[in-house]
Amino acid sequence: MSTEVLIGEVRRQLREGGLRGCVLVRDLHSGDEVGIDADTALPSASLVKVPLALATAERVRRGELDGAATLDVRPGRSTAPGPTGLTRFRHPARIAVDDLLYLSTCLSDERAADALFELTPPAQVNAILREFGVRGISVRHTVDELSDTPVERFGTGQAHLAHALAIDAGTSGRGHRVPQLDTTRANTGSARAWVDLLAALWAPVAIPAPTAESVRGLMLHNVLRQRLTPDFASDATTWWSKTGTLLNLRHEIGVVEHADGGAFAVAVLTESLVPAASQPGADALMGQAARTLRDHLRQL
Repeated sequence: MSTEVLIGEVRRQLREGGLRGCVLVRDLHSGDEVGIDADTALPSASLVKVPLALATAERVRRGELDGAATLDVRPGRSTAPGPTGLTRFRHPARIAVDDLLYLSTCLSDERAADALFELTPPAQVNAILREFGVRGISVRHTVDELSDTPVERFGTGQAHLAHALAIDAGTSGRGHRVPQLDTTRANTGSARAWVDLLAALWAPVAIPAPTAESVRGLMLHNVLRQRLTPDFASDATTWWSKTGTLLNLRHEIGVVEHADGGAFAVAVLTESLVPAASQPGADALMGQAARTLRDHLRQL
């Protein structure tokens, strides 16, 4: 099957499954890539925790932060379905910076991420990204703002109303009545920008090698593995990843390395057109789309 026909087929499958998808898969050795709408910027959701981890790890390497230093962290006391770690704690905790990095990146703990943002604000994270030559990713606000969405305002059992608003309240220019979905105000990145960041972490030139290794180690231990992992994890592969979920957005980025030496960076960013919070079929479809494009690249 030609690349053009394959892309059309994957796009059709995503659309029939209720997803608008922005996808890019790149061979990290040859640079060959295949994708769908890879330059469209979407709100990052929890993917922003990867740039946050990069900036924090680099500041630790420079001696600006002490990874062993402990912080008193306020509990999140969240009762909504989904949040993990400190976000669900009921009482204050004292946590080391290195452990906050683990919680933020591997468990996608929002309270841990905001504790790190207090040390390295969004503008400074942006500056470090630009210093390393990473373009196309914008960090504009902390993670706490992601928890103040219509989902928290509707009553129990009304999540579908929040998702309907997320689907219907956008503009043709990607503005949105929900601030976290407005690309002029939200943390954003395109599939290409996220793959560029992964490539910079896997073959570090501008990024110091110890910093890149630290971020890769965190992504290796990601515990949220329901989305692309089933299509990329096996005894013959290693999968590093980070997910992002916000209202009708479902994202995942990662790198798969094969026992034969092959390595592919993957970014799948999607907007669901189905007003429902639980959509395991959408997660499976994302993995299928990414796997199909990866398989095509391996055969070129």
